[in-house]
Amino acid sequence: MLKSLFSGVSGLQSSQVAMDIESNNIANVNTVGYKYSRANFSDLLAQTKAIATAPQGQLGGKNPVQVGLGSTVSSATRIFSQGSIQNSDKNTDVAIQGDGFFIISGDNGNTYKYTRAGDFKFDAGGNFVDNNGYIAQGWLRDPVTGKVDSTAPITSINIAPGLTTPASPTSEVVLKANLNSGPLVESLSPAFVVDDAGVVEDNGSGVSTEVSGNLGVLFNETGEAFSLQEGQGINVSFDGGTTVYSYTYSSDTNNIATAAGANKVFTSMADLREAMDNEASTATGTNVSVIVNSQGQFEINNQDATGNDLNIQVTAYTAAGITENTRFTRNMEAINAVLPAGSIGTAISQSFNAATHSSSIDIFDSLGSKHTVRMEFRKTAVDTAAGATWDIVVSVPEPATIDTLLPFNEKRGSIRFNNDGSLATYNPPNISFSGNNGSKPNQQVNLSFGTANDYDGITSFDSRSSTSGISQDGFTGGDLVGIRIDQSGTLVGSFSNGRSFGLAQIGMAKFTNNEGLSAAGGNVYDQTANSGDPIIGTAATAGRGFIQSSALEASNVDLSRALTQLIIIQRGFQANGKTITTSDQLLQTLIGLKN
Repeated sequence: MLKSLFSGVSGLQSSQVAMDIESNNIANVNTVGYKYSRANFSDLLAQTKAIATAPQGQLGGKNPVQVGLGSTVSSATRIFSQGSIQNSDKNTDVAIQGDGFFIISGDNGNTYKYTRAGDFKFDAGGNFVDNNGYIAQGWLRDPVTGKVDSTAPITSINIAPGLTTPASPTSEVVLKANLNSGPLVESLSPAFVVDDAGVVEDNGSGVSTEVSGNLGVLFNETGEAFSLQEGQGINVSFDGGTTVYSYTYSSDTNNIATAAGANKVFTSMADLREAMDNEASTATGTNVSVIVNSQGQFEINNQDATGNDLNIQVTAYTAAGITENTRFTRNMEAINAVLPAGSIGTAISQSFNAATHSSSIDIFDSLGSKHTVRMEFRKTAVDTAAGATWDIVVSVPEPATIDTLLPFNEKRGSIRFNNDGSLATYNPPNISFSGNNGSKPNQQVNLSFGTANDYDGITSFDSRSSTSGISQDGFTGGDLVGIRIDQSGTLVGSFSNGRSFGLAQIGMAKFTNNEGLSAAGGNVYDQTANSGDPIIGTAATAGRGFIQSSALEASNVDLSRALTQLIIIQRGFQANGKTITTSDQLLQTLIGLKN
């Protein structure tokens, strides 16, 4: 009879422990990051009245006769299910979606504690702390490399108040663009002749180079390509048709012939200008000037006051196997005119234009001052086998310089494309920039236009010329104005200079057995022998959950489940109490037999 009393007592004790656990769950229904616990009951050792026997002959076997001695709470299991994520208005609040714990320390990293409560803030010293004053652990930005190295040991996260970032000079300009290779372009500018100093030659004298290059790649005023083929050209008479000279195009510069009386063969506008200038004066005995002006137009003047009149007639050149190039002829027919001797009249052709494109970006010197770098591209040649070539002019505003030759603020080069539109080569690969304003001179700035034989930078397709992306890596100094946290746990600082970069990264720990952790109060856990060692790393890697900023993880206590459990525990407690009172009544009856 006493056994039933003790069984009832053990049941009361077990129910009381379960009530304590469930009450604690309900008390923490609003505790951030709290994980509820569950009481696990088990029976006590049973007293055996009769052992089990095996079947013998015709007699069957018998089961053991055992009387249980009550119950006990064998364990309290903490349930680490995901709590709901609740958005907040504090940008330093963080919640974990998935497995893992924040790592915190109260002794500068000598020992660690772990928490799911992400209610962090910055204290007066710039420490990233929780409500207990424990400092969150992670990785800091390396001031030399400017990177956050998450493979290094973790340390206390501290971001100094009033943090500033010094100016960083530009070391690279990255350009992604397309230069139109088609027969119709929208972006163009006049082709003209310049001297060695880059000055436009309106008089046609001196040693010169032609900005547009090959006349076969030029366009008329409406952006239509002339597409001159071998042998196409014009007939020109300077005396009203008595003597006619033929000027024909060749893409091979070895075939150029511009002297008077020779077979006139040209490649560039400079070649055609020189040939016409030589022939006009010889043919008429008159001092005739043929120049290419800054508008890309051929300009003819009769400068001899006592000589002959100049009667210019232009017609298409045709021959066996050679067809008329109507666009080229039409452009040159505009110079048909009669210029009397000594007149001030001028015969001017329509303009010749080159396909162009330009992009610009501000770069920064060592003082953080901005300077605009402009990159101008101009189509100069086409090789049906190899591809197209464009000239490049990189320029900066004076007094800054990027070259040792005049003009000092310009550097010229070229870019060549394969016949599939991919980049072949380009030059210059970099510029040596000097701001001449007190900043560090000879600042090396790499020009990154793409990878050879690839399409990751500048391309040349039959498509509108456009810049799809241009960037540089420099910036001026700035003050920290705000911090946000991304899904990887990186604390990204925003500065007054418009730059943003990672200042630190929150570390996370993952355990083999979360239930083995020991609750230490204040929403923190301690490692135990049965939890396993922490596996430390970044969020969203190796099974660790990702971090959501401006949010907190709510308690995972289900109030409806907890209240239902209270009813079950209450009924169990009442039933065990009834067991005791009933056993007591039986004992009273037994004692009453003596009387």
